[in-house]
Amino acid sequence: MSKSITLSVIIAVCVAAYSCNKSATNTATNTPATLELPQTTYQYYEVRYPERFYDSLNRVATLGRVLFYDGHLSLNNAISCASCHKQALAFSDNAALSVGYEGRLTKRNSPGFNALNRTSNLFWDGRENNINNLALKPITNHVEMGIDDTAVLPSKLAALPYYQDLFVSAFGKSTITAGKISQAIAVFLNSINGNGSRLSKYNTGQKDVLTAQELYGMQLFDTKYNCAACHSGGGGPYGGMPGFKDIGLDQTYKDEGRGGLPGMSAEKGKFKVPNLANVALTGPYMHDGRFKTLSDVLDHYSGNIQNSDNLDTLLKKSNGEPMRMNISTQEKQAIIAFLGTLTDYEIITDPKFSNPFQKK
Repeated sequence: MSKSITLSVIIAVCVAAYSCNKSATNTATNTPATLELPQTTYQYYEVRYPERFYDSLNRVATLGRVLFYDGHLSLNNAISCASCHKQALAFSDNAALSVGYEGRLTKRNSPGFNALNRTSNLFWDGRENNINNLALKPITNHVEMGIDDTAVLPSKLAALPYYQDLFVSAFGKSTITAGKISQAIAVFLNSINGNGSRLSKYNTGQKDVLTAQELYGMQLFDTKYNCAACHSGGGGPYGGMPGFKDIGLDQTYKDEGRGGLPGMSAEKGKFKVPNLANVALTGPYMHDGRFKTLSDVLDHYSGNIQNSDNLDTLLKKSNGEPMRMNISTQEKQAIIAFLGTLTDYEIITDPKFSNPFQKK
C-alpha cells in the first residue's frame, strides 16, 4: 500500500536501553538473521478501512514488527525500540530511566503502551501529535539511538538480507525510505491491542471473573477517591484523559513537563495522564519512575501531594491546600487488586508481537 496511514494513538516513545556494542557505525552488520514471523492476523483498534485493506495492513505491521525489534535502527546496531519497550512488561521498561546510546540516561521513564490508549498527544509532554512522525524521534535522539540523520537508514537497511522481501510485501516495492520505516512501525504499534484482561471480560458480562476484593477496589477507585475522574475514557475503561495534569509530585518542579515546550510555560509541571491498561506490569511509575510500586503511588495520593503551582483542582481541598486522602491499608490492597484486573496476558504473550530475531 502506497498511501500514508495516519493513526492517532497514545503509545510510549521507542526509547533506547542498554547498549551491548559501543562502536558507532552507520553501516549494517553482516550477520544474517532468521526471522520468526507468525502468519496470524493483526487486529486494529477503531481503524475504519474497508476489509480489503486489512491484508495490506497486516503485511505493513509485520514489517513494522521487524523494524521495532531491529538494533540496526541505532547508530551502533545495538539498540532497538524494543530494548526498553519489552513485551513481557506490556512494552514498558523496568528501570526508572532507560540507558540509551553509549550508556546515556534518557530524560524520562519509558511507559507501556496499548492501542486502546488513544489521544493526539504523544510523549509525556504531548509534543508530538502524529504517530507516523513519532517513531523517528528516538532514532535521531543522541541519547536514545544516536542516528544524526534518517537519510542514512535506507541504505543501511537495504544491506540487510531480510528487508527487500519485507518491503516488497508491505509496499509493493523494495525501495526503503524513512517515511515507510516510520509508517510501518506506526501500523505495528497500532495493532497492539487486546481484550484479554479480566476487567474486559467483566465489562462484557462475565460478572463472576472479579473477586469481592477487586470489586471493592473498583468502587474505591471510581467513587470514594474519584481516580476515574482522570483515568477514564480516552480509549476504553481506565484510559488516560486527553489533557495534562500536575499531580503535586514536587513543590518546586524538577521537570517542567508540558511547560518546557515552546509557548507552554503556563503548563509547568503537567504531564500526560497515562492509560492504566496493564498497569500492574509497567512500574516504576510517573514520568521519572520515582515510584517503584503501586503501593508507593497510592502513598503519594494518600498523604504526600505537594502544593505545586499548577496542582490540579481535583487534588485540592476547599481551602486550596493539597488533598490528603488517607487511604487505609485495606483500601490500598483492594485498589491494587482491582488494578491487577486490567492486565491483558494476551498482549504480553502473543507471538505476533514478539521479537522475530530471538533464537528458538
